[in-house]
Amino acid sequence: MSHSTCPCGLPAAYDDCCGRYHAGKPAPTAEALMRSRYTAFARGDEAYLLRTWHPRTRPARVGFEHGMRWTGLEIEDTTGGSPIHTEGTVTFRASYTHRGQTGELHERSRFTRVDGAWAYVDGDITSP
Repeated sequence: MSHSTCPCGLPAAYDDCCGRYHAGKPAPTAEALMRSRYTAFARGDEAYLLRTWHPRTRPARVGFEHGMRWTGLEIEDTTGGSPIHTEGTVTFRASYTHRGQTGELHERSRFTRVDGAWAYVDGDITSP
């Protein structure tokens, strides 16, 4: 049982936050899926990332960058993506350090439901 704070930025322990989605509970919203996918990147959980990627756009494997450490997530905007929607977008900024350099990924991600569960489709990366 992990009581450490969840990497996604919400004030909850990992097990009570994204850990429950990693363990198999479906994320109720596109934002919850986005946060849990960020946490999966931070923890190197390739199986979860592939499981929550839309089958049409899913890669064969996730290419984790050696030396990449995700350090923070900020959700900027969401459209749709609630429990009653079938599509949604989440715009976010993810901070990282890579080989001693700090950086930021800014993306507008698209999500849709597949067999009732939220799935990541793709995203547009923009410069911060």
